[in-house]
Amino acid sequence: MDRVRRSLLHACLALLPILGVAWILSIPNYFGLALVSQQVVAVVLGCATAAALLNYPYFRRAVALDVVLALAAIAAWSWMAVNFELWIVSMADRTPDMWGPGIVAIALALEGLRKAAGRVIAGLVWLLIAYAYFGNLLPGTLEAEVFPPTKTILYLYADNNGVPGIVLRVVTELVLAFIVFGKLLQISGATAFFNDLAMSWMGHRRGGPAKVAVVASSAFGTISGSTVGNIMSTGIVTIPMMKKSGFRPRHAGAIEAVASNGGQIAPPVMGATAFIIAEFLEVPYEDVVAAALVPAILYFVVLFLQVDGLAVRYGIRGAPREALPKVLATLAGGWVFAIPLAILIYFLFGLGYNPGLSALYAAAAVLLLLLLKRALQRQTVTAAEIRELFVGGGLNLMPLLLIAGGAGIIIGVMNSTGLAFQLSLILTAIGQSSGLLTMLLLTAVICIVLGMGMPTAAVYIVLVSVIAPALIEMGLTPMAAHLFLFYFGLLSMLTPPVAVASMVAAEIAGSDMWRTGFSGVQLAVAAYLLPFLWAFNPAILLDGGWLAIGYALATCLAAGYILGRMAVVAGRGIAGRLHAGLLFALALASGSATVWTGPDSALSLAPAGAAVALTLLLDARSPALRAGPSNDRTA
Repeated sequence: MDRVRRSLLHACLALLPILGVAWILSIPNYFGLALVSQQVVAVVLGCATAAALLNYPYFRRAVALDVVLALAAIAAWSWMAVNFELWIVSMADRTPDMWGPGIVAIALALEGLRKAAGRVIAGLVWLLIAYAYFGNLLPGTLEAEVFPPTKTILYLYADNNGVPGIVLRVVTELVLAFIVFGKLLQISGATAFFNDLAMSWMGHRRGGPAKVAVVASSAFGTISGSTVGNIMSTGIVTIPMMKKSGFRPRHAGAIEAVASNGGQIAPPVMGATAFIIAEFLEVPYEDVVAAALVPAILYFVVLFLQVDGLAVRYGIRGAPREALPKVLATLAGGWVFAIPLAILIYFLFGLGYNPGLSALYAAAAVLLLLLLKRALQRQTVTAAEIRELFVGGGLNLMPLLLIAGGAGIIIGVMNSTGLAFQLSLILTAIGQSSGLLTMLLLTAVICIVLGMGMPTAAVYIVLVSVIAPALIEMGLTPMAAHLFLFYFGLLSMLTPPVAVASMVAAEIAGSDMWRTGFSGVQLAVAAYLLPFLWAFNPAILLDGGWLAIGYALATCLAAGYILGRMAVVAGRGIAGRLHAGLLFALALASGSATVWTGPDSALSLAPAGAAVALTLLLDARSPALRAGPSNDRTA
């Protein structure tokens, strides 16, 4: 039975990228199959549900139950796909052959979601389903408009506003293509190339291995878009190197966690959420990429400066040049990886093609280059590499598809019951009575708390229908509101007590998760502050004139420099802590200068310049710095 389970699992996983690629390339049309997206995504979700049920069996050894449930999931979702065209005109009938399979499909999808993505998101979806049936019993503003039971099932099962809705379509039609692209780059050796290139460029500098982690993780993160995936790909190399060079284990783990988490905000992939943001805002995908570009650059620049500050604090030198890869040799061996990226950018931004189709064209270029490389080496693509592409790619897709299905239920219930509108009214009232800053602080806490144990895309999806309208009502631009939710949902990966990214990195570093988590919060300080800045001054999202954008960028860079100096003195006794506290205040004054003086005012440069000058003066007079490198060696 275990062999049957494993074979069926591999088949379901491999079907996920195959079906998605076939749909993106419109292959069904060549065979005269007139399909709509709801039919395709239903079959894909059925395969993802089956894969989750098979990949996480109930018992140590597989039993017939796992296989039976997996086949039932495929059958239930395929039944909707086969009958969808007929049901469009007869949905009001709600016969048992319509809602009966719907109960099976939804229940098994949520069980697969629990197994693949955790109890938190699955429990939240079940809670909302209960609200859809019993919300009319609640008092006041939380009272729900309740549909008849069978209507609710069919609404979630087959309606465009339910499970086969916007989020599942985005993952199937857009995110899937980028995962295929990333898998091909990984198989072809792009990860090793990025690491070697970063080592040859940064390895010899002060704190070189940590700077390599920042550069390599940001580069690889633009492809993978997964925090844990980034840590496991680059961290297994960079964390031991950082420890060997002199970084404390907690700092080595924290640097990698923060750098890898930044991969989710780095265009073009942005942890799959960029495509979802574009769909919700009904704007071109490139608009989201453009808005997210400057914050992502500032995130990594500030992290880089803080890493340099840590290297100064502990007197950590770079690696000897002779022990590092050579720049020219590294480029000579991997420059071809620039071709697929150039193709992706050309089709995305030059020709304005659909992002999914653009990613597949770039993936085709990677595949051709891989085949050519193997031919020149008189080698072939191995069976293990093919399995990694299809089965491994399907394994990456599986939780995303199930989260998207759960998100469809959340969105459907919030719309059908009026919950989203009611909660938005409550938050708007809080904002109007207590002010925008209080509302933003409350929103940030909600995002981080809700995000503990939930994937970033799921947090964004849950909150966008509820909180985004309230933020926009309070004066934020739509892009600023949506990116605010995205950033703070992402920061739950770094914020204790859960801090999944810090937990994974701490395991590799052999350090305490709590110490690593709190060090990560300190290093990610820019990500905690930037959303508040663009809420009051959207020029940082390239929404404004060039002067406003220039002033915002200059004041933020000045604040980033001060935060980097703060990393030098923090932890150096009472004097160092007082010094660090004063520098943090100066960084806040510099970064927020455009809020107080106005986004188009050159006066904003005055407090930024004064803050930098005072920082330099404090450095010159600091007794903590005159004491030399810190000898703090706590793990």
